[in-house]
Amino acid sequence: MKILDRYILTSFLKTFGSVFIILFFIFILQGIWLFIAELAGKDLDAWLVTKFLLFYSPTIVPLVLPLSILLASIMTFGNFAENYEFAAMKSSGISLGRAMRALMIFIFGLSIVAFLFANNVIPRAQYKFINLRKSIVQRKPAMAIAEGQFNAIGDFNIKVDKKSGENGEKLKGVTIHQRKPASSNAKIIRSKNGVLHSSEDSNLLQLELFDGYYYEEVTSKDPAERQRLPFAKSSFSRQVMNIDLTKFNESNGDKEQVSHTNNMLNISELNYTLDSLQANYQKEKASITENVTNRANIVLANPASRTILRERDSIGIEKKPLPKAVKDSVPANLLSLIDKAEDKKKVLDLASNSLSSSNFIIMAGQNELKEKIKNINGHWHALYEKFVIGFACILMFFIGAPLGAIIRKGGLGLPIVFAVLIFIIFHFINTFGKKLAQEDGIPPFAGAWMSSFVLAPLAVLLTYRATNDIGLINMDNLLLPLQKLVQKIFNLKPKEQ
Repeated sequence: MKILDRYILTSFLKTFGSVFIILFFIFILQGIWLFIAELAGKDLDAWLVTKFLLFYSPTIVPLVLPLSILLASIMTFGNFAENYEFAAMKSSGISLGRAMRALMIFIFGLSIVAFLFANNVIPRAQYKFINLRKSIVQRKPAMAIAEGQFNAIGDFNIKVDKKSGENGEKLKGVTIHQRKPASSNAKIIRSKNGVLHSSEDSNLLQLELFDGYYYEEVTSKDPAERQRLPFAKSSFSRQVMNIDLTKFNESNGDKEQVSHTNNMLNISELNYTLDSLQANYQKEKASITENVTNRANIVLANPASRTILRERDSIGIEKKPLPKAVKDSVPANLLSLIDKAEDKKKVLDLASNSLSSSNFIIMAGQNELKEKIKNINGHWHALYEKFVIGFACILMFFIGAPLGAIIRKGGLGLPIVFAVLIFIIFHFINTFGKKLAQEDGIPPFAGAWMSSFVLAPLAVLLTYRATNDIGLINMDNLLLPLQKLVQKIFNLKPKEQ
């Protein structure tokens, strides 16, 4: 039996290794295409690009690993069935479950490794990847500016005719359009030469300009003068500009990834962060409630509110004893206590302003709490996802191995069709569950495990049918009722065998 186990395990590992390398290479190419704008034409050396891809590669393992297990399982067991090796095993009294035993031990071990990898390696690699993307611009400032075109960096549109120097920091023919709010004046700067300076410890890119001039719009109070579009022109021999690279990093997609720091945390760090986030959420919720409640007391203390009391005296209401409920709270009909139309308008304006202000506070508070809930759900989903990766390896094996034994086809034809179809369903459900959980549509636990819950019955069904030598689809169960129905309708007698 050891020889058989070694043979099955060796056959699977050869297929698994080949499939994993091919799929990993394909997903790396997809990553290069995804970040081509950050890599192409930036004068980056080979080692920096290698580090970029090296830090990116661990994040694609959760996609590549389950798909590789699924495809390798279908191909391996499909080859065994196609070459009648399973028939030889069964004739020797070896069942499918016994043939899968060595691989099951290997897959369970691989799922534990996948969990440890997701908990320790991926968060660290994600942290390094994000920080490398942020520091590329700081270490190679010329990367932010391409020749012969306008480059949007912060509040500036910068164009250079030519770059030179070891790191492309020397510029010639610099044109800068400074973007400002609509209420501000537009400004255009032209310079013959410029030099870029930056520091790894700073988010500021310093641009030193030489021998240039600038145009700036002049806003006149006279409408007739404004139609002439007046501007001021000034020249300079040297000018230094500081450009904030934070917005440049955000425009390259870092804003979303940096804000979702849950991808950079392991389980212990996620638990600690979740405790802080939930405590902060409860504190913020109580603060908003207290703020809205206090506004009612402020309104009642407003001098305009006390107009009611003065008007009550003028119309003789003081002679009539008020009920205790009215004394303790504002009367239900405020306007009935006021005789003057002027004072009624004041009270209505006060009530309208108070309602508008309270509604604004409530809506702003709701939006803030929604963002906090999304952040909390994202952290919970990241925590559950580390366990899902390990379980997905087991799930894909128990789908792929029985499916290969049933379809009895090896190679790269039919197995790829089944593997891609199943994996697309798995990935789609996983993505759908993640988005739904982040929007607080379902609990994060259900969102993370949704794909596993959907495909687990398929794994059980395929394993049952394969171990009992039942085909993928039993056509007799579909055709026999239809045949009986046709015979009954047309009064046909069944053929005697």
